[in-house]
Amino acid sequence: MKSHRIEDLKVWKKSMTLVKEVYLVSAELPNEEKFGLLSQIRRCAVSIPSNIAEGAGRNNKNEFYQFLGIAFGSTYELQTQLQLLIDLNFISEVKIVPLKELLAEIQKMIYSLKESLKL
Repeated sequence: MKSHRIEDLKVWKKSMTLVKEVYLVSAELPNEEKFGLLSQIRRCAVSIPSNIAEGAGRNNKNEFYQFLGIAFGSTYELQTQLQLLIDLNFISEVKIVPLKELLAEIQKMIYSLKESLKL
């Protein structure tokens, strides 16, 4: 298997968009969360396209599959953290819902890509 061009992967592009949106929304968090939830959410969001990219750069289908699994896990971690923003009344649900919708789309795309690598 040759490595994939990440710029050609729709799931990577959407994940990069998600990171930008997460950074914009999380900038609204209170200062006391700078080293808590803010840092965790941003690192988690960045982990998604980063792991997709790292896996795409591998020359082995099994390694790509493994890194997609890590990215997939990060999507669920981020989903939890976004819900915490709502539950803790840090950011309004109206601002979080579009992020959660994009995240759900990315989850489906990663799952499908993983399935295609099983063949």
